[in-house]
Amino acid sequence: MIELKDIERYYSNKGVKSYVLRHVTTTIGQGEFVSVMGPSGAGKSTLLNILGMLEEPTYGKYHFMGEDITTLNERRRIELYRSHIGFVFQAYHLIDEMTVAENIEAPLLYQKIGGAERKSRVADMLDRFNMVAKKDLFPNQLSGGQQQLVGIARALVARPSLILADEPTGNLQSVQALQIMELFKKLNQDEGITIIQVTHSEANAQFGNRILHLVDGVIKDDDILSK
Repeated sequence: MIELKDIERYYSNKGVKSYVLRHVTTTIGQGEFVSVMGPSGAGKSTLLNILGMLEEPTYGKYHFMGEDITTLNERRRIELYRSHIGFVFQAYHLIDEMTVAENIEAPLLYQKIGGAERKSRVADMLDRFNMVAKKDLFPNQLSGGQQQLVGIARALVARPSLILADEPTGNLQSVQALQIMELFKKLNQDEGITIIQVTHSEANAQFGNRILHLVDGVIKDDDILSK
């Protein structure tokens, strides 16, 4: 599903290169649940942004679903992103002026999906996450855990094959965090959705089947977890 070859990301200032990622080479198969760990400044979020096509590598090759992302035009990258990727952010990134239902529906508008189908999918997500009674509320009327559930529902409504999660439980209490991680595990095991999460939490990392340890922009270890 994903193949990275010698990915580098650096910034040049007066001829001096400041590296964020160096020689990142790895393969992630369909149905894996991979955690990316490392100290602050290791390049974890940058790597996730490159995987999600929010940033471009300075050098290297990124193949996604058989296509070389580094050679595609912006329009095709956007098409791939909208068709295959759901992003879950630590800060939720919900739109304050939109209700729960409208936030969940937003990705479907970009995909130009018809009104009846949008309504059906949003209803399914609201039911799945026990949020039917909250569909007309706004984000500031929800708890942090509820906002994150809306963020996950929004990521899932377009039926992605890959979920990218950047510290998805970083702002949540431990009980809420556990619920979110159990949900990710269920999505991975029951529906075969590939999940890549950036996390500082050893406990969260154990929900996956593999851990990439990133240090100073380099993959130092690639551990397969025995279950």
